[in-house]
Amino acid sequence: MAGPDAKSTLHRYLAQARDAVLWKLEGLGEYDVRRPMTPTGTNLLGLVKHLAIVESGYFGVVFDRPFPETEHWFEEHTEPEADLWAAAEESREGIVDLYTRAAAHSDATIDALDLDAAGRVPHWPAERAEVTLQQILVHMTAETHRHAGHADIVRELLDGAAGLRRDHSNLGNLAAAQRQGHVARLEREARRATQASRG
Repeated sequence: MAGPDAKSTLHRYLAQARDAVLWKLEGLGEYDVRRPMTPTGTNLLGLVKHLAIVESGYFGVVFDRPFPETEHWFEEHTEPEADLWAAAEESREGIVDLYTRAAAHSDATIDALDLDAAGRVPHWPAERAEVTLQQILVHMTAETHRHAGHADIVRELLDGAAGLRRDHSNLGNLAAAQRQGHVARLEREARRATQASRG
């Protein structure tokens, strides 16, 4: 990607992904934002916490612009996957605020540097550790959209809410009854395909 609008385009997609993740918390109680919804423990508040810590590192330490609150987070929290869930004493507001402040710090880095600005990812293999701002913008946009997809599925499992944005589900215009019929049809087709594969 090149041209004068490349950075703003990449930045916009990152911002959209951040918004998609955060709105998945809206309207849910403490239990639902924290409870594990998959066999691997995926939960909404944990996704936000993870993204706050990871993004602040990629746009912080990598470009010698550390975000003090998370600069040594992984060294100080050695329990596996500690960044992917929230303890009872960690408030939802505190984690969302951390993500908001980390995003503001990232935005300042993005605004201050050119796309070809050099950085170094200390935990990547040496042959890939030297990066540019453009690479990290693409990396974090992909990472955040990936987790937005996780959040979308978790929220749908919790209460049926789905879609990219609060104001637009981007799921088509099926009414609830039509959606149920659609899902039932998919189930029938899956069973038919299974039977056909067995000969």
